Amino acid sequence: MTISKPVFDRLGFWLWVGSFLVVLGLVLWSPDTRSVVHIYRHGSEAFLSSQPLYQVEVAMGYLYAPAFAVLYVPLLKLGPYLGNFLWHALGFGVLTFAAMRQVRKVGGQEQTWLLSFGLFLALPVSLAALRNGQATILLTGACWFLTLSALEGRRAESFFWASLAIIAKPTAIIMLLLAGALRPRLIPVLALAILVVLAIPYGFASTGYINAQYHDFFRMLTSMAVDPTGPFVPADFTAPFTRLGMTLPEFDATIVRFAAGLLTLWVVLQFDRRLDASVSGLAIFLVAAFYMCVFNPRVEQNTYAMVAVPAGLSMALLWREKRAGTMRWLLAALLFATGLTSVDGRLHDLFHPWFRPISISIIACVLIGWFLTRGSEKMPAAGSVAHG
Repeated sequence: MTISKPVFDRLGFWLWVGSFLVVLGLVLWSPDTRSVVHIYRHGSEAFLSSQPLYQVEVAMGYLYAPAFAVLYVPLLKLGPYLGNFLWHALGFGVLTFAAMRQVRKVGGQEQTWLLSFGLFLALPVSLAALRNGQATILLTGACWFLTLSALEGRRAESFFWASLAIIAKPTAIIMLLLAGALRPRLIPVLALAILVVLAIPYGFASTGYINAQYHDFFRMLTSMAVDPTGPFVPADFTAPFTRLGMTLPEFDATIVRFAAGLLTLWVVLQFDRRLDASVSGLAIFLVAAFYMCVFNPRVEQNTYAMVAVPAGLSMALLWREKRAGTMRWLLAALLFATGLTSVDGRLHDLFHPWFRPISISIIACVLIGWFLTRGSEKMPAAGSVAHG
C-alpha cells in the first residue's frame, strides 16, 4: 500500500471541504443539535440585556471575553440558521486559509499534495469541533496567521490576528507571549491588540456593567484549575493520572505547566534561529498548539483540533523523508486513529479523556524532535516528495 500522488493530490482537500459541507447541511437542518453555539448566543443576549455573563462558582457556560459577546451580536441578530451558518463558515475559512498560507510559505511544486494529505490526516480529530461550531477552530486559524505574520514582521496583520485570537479565546495570550518573545519589536502592537479587545465592550454598555463583567471574568480565569469534583472533566496531561485514580495536586500541576512553558519558549526560539523561514512558522505553531492543548487546564477532547492540522502538515513534510518510512506510517496512523476514538459511544467511554493527551503528546514530541534534528541541516527540497 502506498500514498500515491494521483490519489492524495486533491482527495484529502475535497474530503475536508466535503465533510464541512455536510456539517453545514446538519447546521441548517438542526442548528442546536451537537452544538455549542447556543452558549455564544446566550452570552450576546445577556450582554444586550446587561445581565451577568459568567457563572464564576462553577466556571462553566460562557467562558469568553466580553468582546466576544459584542462581536457575536450581528450573528445573533441573523437568527439561529443564518447566524450559525456564517459562524461555522468563518472558523472553517480562517483555519483552511491559514493552512493554505503555510503551504504556500513552504513552496515548491508539491503544495497541493502537502495541503491535501495534511488535511486528510487532520480531518478525524478536527471534525467534531467543526461540527460543534467551537471557537477553537477560529482560535487555531487566528493564532496560525498571527505566527506567520509575526515572523514576517507584519505589524498591521499581527495586530488584527492577535485581536481576533484573544476575542476567540483567552488562551490565545500564550501565542501572543511567544510572538512577543520571537519578535520583541512587535510587543507594543500585541499589547495594543489586548487593550483594544478590552476596550471594545465599553462602547456598547455602561462602564459599571463592563467593570463588573471583567471582575467576574478574571476571577473565573484564575479559578480554572484541576478539580475532579467539579462538572468539568479536563483532558489535559492530568487526565491519564485522574483515570488511574492518581489526581495530581494543583500545585504540582502548576509546576509542570510552568516548566513546560519554559521548554516551549526555548524550543520555539531554537526553531526561529535554526530552521529555514519556509518551515519555521509551521514548527513554531505546532509547538504552541501542543502546549495550548496538553498543558491548558481548561482543555477538553475537541480542543485537540487545534494541533491536528499543523501536525498533519508536518507529517506531510516528514513523508518526503525516505529514511523515516516506519515512523511516518506510525505517526500518520496514530493521528488518524485518534480522531476515530469517539465514533462509537463505547469507544468514547473507553478512551475519554485520557487517550488524546497521550497520543497527541507522542505525535507532537516526535515531530518536534524531527524538526530539531533537521534544524542544523537543509530541509528537503520542496519539490521532492516520497509518495511510496
